[in-house]
Amino acid sequence: MKPIDLGAAAERVARLAEGIDDERLGAPTPCPEYAVRELLAHVAGLSVAFRDAARKEFGPTTGTPPGSSRPVLADDWRTALPKALRELAAAWREPGAWEGDTQAGGVDAPAAVMGRIALDELLIHGWDLARATGQEYEVSEEELLVSEALLTPADDASGEAFFGPVVPVPAGAPLLDRVIGLSGRRPDWHPA
Repeated sequence: MKPIDLGAAAERVARLAEGIDDERLGAPTPCPEYAVRELLAHVAGLSVAFRDAARKEFGPTTGTPPGSSRPVLADDWRTALPKALRELAAAWREPGAWEGDTQAGGVDAPAAVMGRIALDELLIHGWDLARATGQEYEVSEEELLVSEALLTPADDASGEAFFGPVVPVPAGAPLLDRVIGLSGRRPDWHPA
């Protein structure tokens, strides 16, 4: 598996976060358990975890499962989140980041797989943030194909994907909608 540059995905999420005003922090997201503030905190945490996974710096940031506690948005999130996203992208550009095994979310896996999971996390949660806050969202076909390959269930009969039950979408749906469906989300989700 060839390395992938996470820079565009990280920058996209940073721009989305920049477009979120304080009044929207309590808004619902396609992740029913998270309002915008928790989703931003989750993205900040996963950015640090996957940065450390790329660096092979193991500890609490890589060994803690994501659902072990409710994410809390730091007061300095407007500066800390973009910084963490830049560091995440830079770490995966380093020689050796995509080699060997690593850990994130308490799971050990080949680094090449973890890099793709990091991209998928940015892509899917970027879509979540865009939908929750009414912002435009455009992703490259290359990024979508990586996520589609990662999220497609190995056993199509199970209906289970990487993040839970697949949401069926029409056969001719755009690739982004298909990927979002594979992530267990409804592509037509909008805040009430």
